[in-house]
Parts: sequence; structure tokens; C-alpha cells
Amino acid sequence: MADLDKLYQAVLNGDAKAAAAVTRQAIDEGMDPLALVQGTMVPAMGEVGKRFEADEYFVPELLLSARAMKGSLELLRPLLAGRDAASAGRVAIGTVQGDLHDIGKNLVAAMLEGGGFEVIDLGTDVPPQKFVDAIQQKGAQIVALSALLTVTMASMTKTIEALTAAGVRDRVKVIVGGAPVTQQYADAIGADGYSENASSAVALARRLCGAP
Repeated sequence: MADLDKLYQAVLNGDAKAAAAVTRQAIDEGMDPLALVQGTMVPAMGEVGKRFEADEYFVPELLLSARAMKGSLELLRPLLAGRDAASAGRVAIGTVQGDLHDIGKNLVAAMLEGGGFEVIDLGTDVPPQKFVDAIQQKGAQIVALSALLTVTMASMTKTIEALTAAGVRDRVKVIVGGAPVTQQYADAIGADGYSENASSAVALARRLCGAP
């Protein structure tokens, strides 16, 4: 029988090969894919987040664990199709218009996927309308805005204004982050939340979605 503790440890230690091997075995044995995600993989990523907050893990460890989780999720995704409970929520993420930086955005996206969210990655230099489209056409429940440059922070304001103008602002939660962004700025522009790092972004998204 597939050893789920090995799967937990593989995700925790960022061992994508081992995680995939245990996941394949579990699939072959007919284990419940949702139980694998919610009972083993998400808790493992939760522990990764705790270690990051405690300065025991750093960005490289976060990326390795997120990739291990993502690899297993790709194997399970066909089996999870149509099962809404498999997703903690749907997040549209992007670096705002005028900003081409993507390292931080990519890390947050990977961590969100590792946390059980369905992620719609819109890329960099994303105009406000693309976020509107992600809500209207793909049912995004959270919009995550990233900016690394002070001069592009205004695009966050413009994006939130565009959501309001399109009549979709009350359908989503908006979270913001990036080196120059602060809680005070998030409050000033009417965002629903602010996160200073990828780990806390997952916890914030879960709280806003009402996920356990």
C-alpha cells in the first residue's frame, strides 16, 4: 500500500521524484485523490509555510516543495475533474500593468497551487481588463496583484477601479503584494488583504475564501 507519510515527507523535503512515485502508486491502488490532496499534500505545504515563517526554510526550499506538490497535483488533476471540493478556490494572479517582474509572482502562484488553489496565471504587465476577464470568463474568486516597482503601484489602484467599473468588484477578494507595497497602501486603495511573502499569501487566500 502507498505510504502516505512518504508522500508527506517528499512534499515537505521538495523531492518531486519521490512525491510522484508515491502518488502514482496511490492512484494505481485506487486511493481517493481528494484525500491525498487534502489529507496529506496540503498539510505538508502547510508545514512548509510554518518553517518559512520560522526562518527554517527559505525561498529555494519553498520552490522545491511547491514543485513537488505541483507534480503530484498534475497526476491527480484528471481524477479530480468536476470535484469542486478539490479546490480551495480560484485565484487570478498577475504582475500589474507596466511591471515586468515575475519572480515573486511566480513564487506566490506556486505556493497557492501547493495550498490547493486553482491558479490562473496572467503573467506580467497585465492590463486591468485581463483581471476583469478572468473574473467574468473563468470565475476567479480572488485577484492577486503584484508590483515590484513603486511607479507601477498605481496600476493596482487602476485595476481595482476597473473591477468596480465592470461591476465585478463585489464578486471577488483582492489581495496585493510586492516589495514596495504595504498594509497601509492596501488599505488606502481598498484591497481586501495584503501579504508580505508567499507563505502568508496562502493563509490570507484561505481566510478570504473561507477554506479550512
